[in-house]
Amino acid sequence: MSNTNSPSSSTQTTSRSTNSTRNVLIGLLAAGLLGTWGYVLYDKNKTQETIQVKSAEVSNATSARDSVQTIYNEALTRLDSLVGSNNTLTGQLTDRQTEIVKLKNQINSIMRNKNATAGDLKRARNLISSLNDKISGLEAEVARLMGENQQLAASNTVLTNEKQTLTTNLQTTTQQKEELSQKVDVASTFSASNFTIRGVDEKGNGKEKETDKAKKVNKLIVSFDVENRIAQSGPADMYVIVTAPDGQVISNPSMGSGTLTTRNDGEKTFTTKQSIDYVQGQHQTVSFPLRQDKFQTGDYKIEVYHNGFKIAEGVRNLRKSGFLGL
Repeated sequence: MSNTNSPSSSTQTTSRSTNSTRNVLIGLLAAGLLGTWGYVLYDKNKTQETIQVKSAEVSNATSARDSVQTIYNEALTRLDSLVGSNNTLTGQLTDRQTEIVKLKNQINSIMRNKNATAGDLKRARNLISSLNDKISGLEAEVARLMGENQQLAASNTVLTNEKQTLTTNLQTTTQQKEELSQKVDVASTFSASNFTIRGVDEKGNGKEKETDKAKKVNKLIVSFDVENRIAQSGPADMYVIVTAPDGQVISNPSMGSGTLTTRNDGEKTFTTKQSIDYVQGQHQTVSFPLRQDKFQTGDYKIEVYHNGFKIAEGVRNLRKSGFLGL
């Protein structure tokens, strides 16, 4: 009985030893695995922290750029509004605009750089501040120039009104002068009186005998007085129209016949023209002959025009000779 139990006890001891070793190995493996997982978790956490830091830095950089871009856009909007509404002043603001263009070019250079540093963005902010100062100066200059232009416009308006007034007055004066001139012109027309027409038989020896017999008359003597206190002294023309008994105006180049424009009767053919040397304000007699080889029997109408107006008119009847031609 005792021999049988001894081997069994040895086997159990060996088995326990093997189990203990296995347990140790398992424990070591478990500890190593736990350590590895711990390291992995630690490293992952560190990586996430790094990513968060980088993300924060990128976000901050983007925010800084956006902030700079925003204040730059505001400055540009302010500038565009100022220049766009004052195009007429552009030529007077060239120097200031040149300075502004230089600042804009520098700022644009920084804002286009995707790798701009915080220092670059800070410089951009300073340049934008300078740009706003230039814009403020430009606004003040525009306000000054607009004030001057308004004053000039007001002065021009006054001058224009004065010019219009002067023009109106001049036109009125000119019109009044023309009206007065016309009145003087009309008023300077001669007035005629004592108008007479005589039939004359002029003999070869120069003797004259007044007659109303058509066969014996070889000239008509027209006579009248003229006077005017306004007409200036000097030559004055009077136009004579002689209408024969047959109703035809006597017209002959040898008598200086022509066409006369009258004030009231339109164009008329005149027979002859008589000129006198008139003295202002004096009563003056005009007398002239109308010669013709043969006179008709009947009424001869004689009209006299001066200054386009008819100033005298008369009729002379020439009759046939009596019994036996006497």
